[in-house]
Amino acid sequence: MLRLTDVHTYYGDSHVLQGVTLQVEKGCVAAVLGRNGVGKTTLCRSIVGFTPARTGQIFFGDAEITHAPPHRIHEMRLGLVPQGRRVFPSLTVDEHLAIASATTASGWDIRRVFDLFPRLEERRHHRGNELSGGEQQMLAIGRALVANPLLVVMDEPTEGLSSASIAIVSGAIRALKAEGTTVLLAEQNAAFAVTLADRVHVMSQGRIVHSSEPAELWANEQIKTQFLGVRLAGKVVT
Repeated sequence: MLRLTDVHTYYGDSHVLQGVTLQVEKGCVAAVLGRNGVGKTTLCRSIVGFTPARTGQIFFGDAEITHAPPHRIHEMRLGLVPQGRRVFPSLTVDEHLAIASATTASGWDIRRVFDLFPRLEERRHHRGNELSGGEQQMLAIGRALVANPLLVVMDEPTEGLSSASIAIVSGAIRALKAEGTTVLLAEQNAAFAVTLADRVHVMSQGRIVHSSEPAELWANEQIKTQFLGVRLAGKVVT
């Protein structure tokens, strides 16, 4: 579904992504894990076209999107849930979902988003700046879903959320996976991500330094300590 080969991305002269190669299989949840500042958000921005790669290749299905403009990538049904939610403070929940909706005969619509997030229906007439952080995250996910994406890139979806809101986000990702939507999850919260992912990739200093199944990563104390800051051994909870 998604394939990156030797991707290098810069901000000016700052070399952020330094040869990232990974792939995401159709219908799977793939997680990119790492501490803050290692390049996870830049990876997401390169995929969706906000900060195009300077060299390397990015394919979405059979189409190369390395230098495609963001609106074309979105039209190809690659969705983004951005870091920080990025909701419009003056628009209501209904307005956010209405402007993002794609006209399709089936798939995600506003009704289905409200079924997934009943709290959003309760708050449908509230503006973005009147929502809690958890409600804003639900809205950011719902806004991506009503465009009916084949693949959703989620950048730090649990950042700043309560444990109750994290559980709601987790349930949403499980629902997407159950119906075959592919998810790329960029997360600092490794304990959250390994409960959902089929495949995990650890990033450090703009490079992928480890790739494995979640259980294998969680059993690797050296990788967890050195690159994720996780020091307590434990089983992966599924």
